[in-house]
Amino acid sequence: MGKRHTGKLRIGISGWRYAPWRGVFYPRGLPQREELHYASRQVASIELNGSFYSLQRPSSYARWYAETPRGFRFAVKAPRFITHTRRLRDVDTALANFFASGVFALREKLGPILWQCPPSLRYDEALFDAFLARLPRDTGQAASLARRHDAHLKARALLAPDRPRPLRHALEVRHPSFACAQFVALLRRHRVALVVADTAGKWPYLEDVTAGFMYLRLHGDRELYASGYSDGALDDWARRIRAWARGAQPRDAVRVGDRPPARRATRDVYCYFDNDAKVKAPGDAQALARRLGAA
Repeated sequence: MGKRHTGKLRIGISGWRYAPWRGVFYPRGLPQREELHYASRQVASIELNGSFYSLQRPSSYARWYAETPRGFRFAVKAPRFITHTRRLRDVDTALANFFASGVFALREKLGPILWQCPPSLRYDEALFDAFLARLPRDTGQAASLARRHDAHLKARALLAPDRPRPLRHALEVRHPSFACAQFVALLRRHRVALVVADTAGKWPYLEDVTAGFMYLRLHGDRELYASGYSDGALDDWARRIRAWARGAQPRDAVRVGDRPPARRATRDVYCYFDNDAKVKAPGDAQALARRLGAA
């Protein structure tokens, strides 16, 4: 039999600047300014968390680009002002500000954009249909949107991408009302990935395939943000990721959609460990990457 083809696997961590990691994951005495340089050579991808809390600067995105190796990828967590404060309503200017804030400086290292909804936000088909339709599908559309930024950015907007590139979007939901076939169909219509979120049972767990790539966030399987993953658990995640990367699905996938996804030869998979509180995330990411041959 010939070798099976798979999509690209990006196994990484959510954020990198955590005080408890110093002297444990990071070598003792490593200057804080060198932590991204170090972390980006231990994992293949990192979720940028700072962008969730406030708009970053083009100079910051450019520095992160320069400090990471060739082939590295960042996922960018979109602002909570859009998802949590505005709750996806009246967000045209906020979207423009986000895309003008410097994300283009990541160039080819820009991976998916993560949209995380608050636990109190219920499924509203009209609301989500309108929001997902607003999301730019490539850097050209994003640049057109960015030009409508307001005075908050003043002279620090970055409006020109280095070249045309496609954009990928992933949506993480935390209210049980999203566990329905209509939501899965909506995401497929907009080609947005449903985040597979392992949250120790706190929020919905769904594995429906809704886009041409998969996006996983592993927050801890027993204790949210804290517990590490056992060898058996990592073996199971490796099995699931291999299936998705081959364009298939795990045989025991947890799904609510009433139709199978479109068939594909391969799918890229992005997987981020967010169990950072007890310094479990980097070791778990490295261990899973080794199992997948993606270290």
